Amino acid sequence: MTVVYLSLGSNLGERMENVRAAIGALSRAGVRVRKVSKIYETEPVDYLEQGWFLNCVVEGETEVAAEELLRRLRGIESAMGSAKAFAKGPRVIDLDILFYGDAVIQTEELVTPHPRMGQRRFVLVPLAEIAPGVRHPVTGLTAAEMLQQTKDRSVVRVAATE
Repeated sequence: MTVVYLSLGSNLGERMENVRAAIGALSRAGVRVRKVSKIYETEPVDYLEQGWFLNCVVEGETEVAAEELLRRLRGIESAMGSAKAFAKGPRVIDLDILFYGDAVIQTEELVTPHPRMGQRRFVLVPLAEIAPGVRHPVTGLTAAEMLQQTKDRSVVRVAATE
């Protein structure tokens, strides 16, 4: 079994339902969910002309190979009606692999650890909540250290539960 950390986000439609449905679909993608962070409401970064997101991080275990896991996550996105009209734009659901064990993967389809993770509070706050000591296999920094060092100052607050 490989321990994986996944980032989930939604800013279209029923955001809370979308995030919860995606978490529920992970088992069908071959991920056994071990921990789920709180769900956070987060300010958009990069492309600012869009609604705020709900984000969380999931810790799971899988026997599925990394590239196949990515395909399965894309399948969940498609099944939920998410279409990425453009990079960093609005979406029903977005699923990203942050860590796939200690693997460093750089293919055309997949880069892990996620290359922009250290620049995004919407990823680091929930990651540090559930796994503050998990180490980035390249930098050696823990999730808590990455959060402390990030220059991102965007708003990340616990979402009101529905």
